[in-house]
Amino acid sequence: MRSSPYGFEIVENCSNCSLRDGTFFCSLGSAALKAFDQASVASVYPGGSVLYVEGQTARGVFMICRGKAKLSIASRDGKSLITRVAHAGELLGVGSAILDAPYQATVETIEPCQIRHVKREEFVKFIREHADACYRVTEQLSHECHNANDHIRSLGLSHSASEKLAHLILAWCEESGKEGSTGTRLKMMMTHHEVSQLIGTSRETVTRILGEMRERGILSIRGSTMVVHNKAALEAMVLL
Repeated sequence: MRSSPYGFEIVENCSNCSLRDGTFFCSLGSAALKAFDQASVASVYPGGSVLYVEGQTARGVFMICRGKAKLSIASRDGKSLITRVAHAGELLGVGSAILDAPYQATVETIEPCQIRHVKREEFVKFIREHADACYRVTEQLSHECHNANDHIRSLGLSHSASEKLAHLILAWCEESGKEGSTGTRLKMMMTHHEVSQLIGTSRETVTRILGEMRERGILSIRGSTMVVHNKAALEAMVLL
């Protein structure tokens, strides 16, 4: 291993990786992991790095080993919507690589990330030769469809921006929240503007609703840390 400028060690070998947690490609068998090692290249990206752009020819897939990245789509007049946040263990650009079609979203790192990149031709060859890898791709694509339906339901059927934001915070609690004596602790890696792009509203609205939630004692925010003190109150706001 070698050190990165972001305070973590760069893991060069998937087989000996201490970050593996059983999700998607991290749970491949030894033979497939070795083949993936040989086909991929590890790199470190600072936060705010663009991995690929919507409409760009798919040149390969990107696996997040450490960190998070946001996927967004844009209209011709410059409006953008964040469709989801990808976490460690996920492959990005899979559908486009398999179909040999342009990328359908722009991917930007939210924080410093370690990424493994595989060229499109190498990736297609890899999943054809390894059944467990093909199954993991199917599993991830199914997971993405499930989450996309949930996101569309929240955007289209929620009665208010407050409901959308409550739904999002509850999802964060489920994904990465840590329970403590005062509530569920979360790291907020996204700005109010990015949160507004994720739920389809304005930055000012997100700031106002978070302020109201603080006043009601539902949550507190200090720096990049949010503590949810009253999940039941958030759940009561979600009518879906």
